Amino acid sequence: MNAADPVTSPSASTPAGHPLAGSPDLVEAKMHLVLPTAPVTGRIVESRLCMKAKSASFVRHVAIDVSGTPLAGSFQAGQSFGVIPDGVDAFGKPHKVRLYSLASPTWGEDGHGNVIATTPKRLIAEREPQKPSDDPSDHGLFTGVCSNWLCDRKVGDAVQVSGPNGKRFCLPKNPNDHDYLFLATGTGIAPFRGFLMELLQGPPAHSPAAARWKPCTSRIELLMGSPYTTDLLYDDLFRGLAAAHPNFRYTTVISRESRLDEQGNPARGEYVHQHLERGVERDFGRFREFLGSPRTLIYVCGLAGMQVGIFHMLAKHGLGDGYLTVHEELAGISPHDWTPDQIKRRVRPTHRCMLEVY
Repeated sequence: MNAADPVTSPSASTPAGHPLAGSPDLVEAKMHLVLPTAPVTGRIVESRLCMKAKSASFVRHVAIDVSGTPLAGSFQAGQSFGVIPDGVDAFGKPHKVRLYSLASPTWGEDGHGNVIATTPKRLIAEREPQKPSDDPSDHGLFTGVCSNWLCDRKVGDAVQVSGPNGKRFCLPKNPNDHDYLFLATGTGIAPFRGFLMELLQGPPAHSPAAARWKPCTSRIELLMGSPYTTDLLYDDLFRGLAAAHPNFRYTTVISRESRLDEQGNPARGEYVHQHLERGVERDFGRFREFLGSPRTLIYVCGLAGMQVGIFHMLAKHGLGDGYLTVHEELAGISPHDWTPDQIKRRVRPTHRCMLEVY
């Protein structure tokens, strides 16, 4: 463990200002019940586009039945699982496992933990030289191996799966002990679908979990970042939950479309960290008060690098205590002067800031 890493658990004497003060007591998550070297067989039971409207991207909601395997009933919302696509790679070896975030609540899509879901996006791009021996004139179409294979599966098709994976990106045992800021981009919305179904929607009536479930009454904020409004995923679900639960606020942050500001004037698109910073600075303290509360937990999921802007914003506005551990190398440097590389190497999240980037 290097000097920038937080310690693994708070002590009973942790002072109020310590980065681990208010650390959540997370649910106990099972891990690696099924290894990628000995996967089990699941079956596709649902596959549908989950975009808001027609888009240049293709993202599907894929549900897999794992009943009768060690994975059934073994997942916690926020974990991931492995998929091993059929076939072999360019060297004739079986494809390696790819991890996908669970988009389901702990009780699964079916209420009994037998059906899990994820949100794969098709990777479609032109070839670019990666090494000197590559042909620079080859700009043929390249499609991602596992994402496209998984999106191509039909209902009834077999899928080799492993898991569960991850134990930090989970909800607390007692959800009402904390408030939540969920920050997502793209398919990083997957775990938040599971979280919000678990916190606010609840299990179906026939689920064993139904008898003990109660809706979370804590403050919950979801900021969903997307290039275009057509790329919003599960938008109808989140809007419905926001309409039904006054403690939940759902905000879409669109980066490549113009928008209207608070005065109704045209404004450029923005990213999640920019919207958050604007809220801290001008939106009547909406986020400053929220982030300053010892109850608040931050969950970040999406493309690698999105955490840099978020960490920088927190530090610049004096809101990093409790969420960030800063290496001593940056102690004498104003956060306003931190470089992206310094943030990547020398700033780490604490146990109140859950990070899942890919």
